[in-house]
Amino acid sequence: MSDVQREVSELERKSATAARLFDIRRIIGGLFTIYGIIVTVAGLTASDADLDKAVGVNVNLWTGLGMLALGVFFLVWLKLRPTAPPPPPAAEDRPRP
Repeated sequence: MSDVQREVSELERKSATAARLFDIRRIIGGLFTIYGIIVTVAGLTASDADLDKAVGVNVNLWTGLGMLALGVFFLVWLKLRPTAPPPPPAAEDRPRP
């Protein structure tokens, strides 16, 4: 295998790894999970005054649980259906040595 072919295959591998690393589902799922945990904890520690402002509904708790569920959904979706690697280039697309 020539040096050019080796470099091309190495760049293709790095490109596929970068595509999987920066999948939007990972970013959305991670952020919603982290924020969901924070808001859920705020809801669990809500005072009576906070609950009175919201007419007895613990808005932080329900919003945090919803965010947490959405974040976990995205992460499970990413795990069950990972990003497919790009197909290898056709023989006529490859550079000639």
